[in-house]
Amino acid sequence: VRVVESGGGLVQPGDSLRLSCAANDLPSRWSAIAWFRQAPGKEREGVSCISSNNTITYFADSVKGRFTISRDNDKNTLYLQMDNLKPEDTAVYYCAAVWEDWPGSHCRTTGPLTDFGSWGQGTQVTVSS
Repeated sequence: VRVVESGGGLVQPGDSLRLSCAANDLPSRWSAIAWFRQAPGKEREGVSCISSNNTITYFADSVKGRFTISRDNDKNTLYLQMDNLKPEDTAVYYCAAVWEDWPGSHCRTTGPLTDFGSWGQGTQVTVSS
């Protein structure tokens, strides 16, 4: 499975960005997709995920109310809409996909597991004035 992210960039605080994640050959019905991010000197954290069949969506407390997630099943593409961006959102954002054993096996209400099988190369998001 090939995972490709796009949409990163340099924006000012308060601006918006939309990240895209295309996961080829992984049917949306059976796949969970997650967004992780890693800032310099910090551990990778799970930002958001959506389970197979869209039964579970998760957002980290730090982004809740500002980030939304949506999926285009026909294109096998997931979008992360990031609004009201803050400097602390600056990080490399990674998309990861996995064929779930059951809905919620990898994207859980407490956050995504880290053993997603397919990862993208990452896209840089920089929020700075």
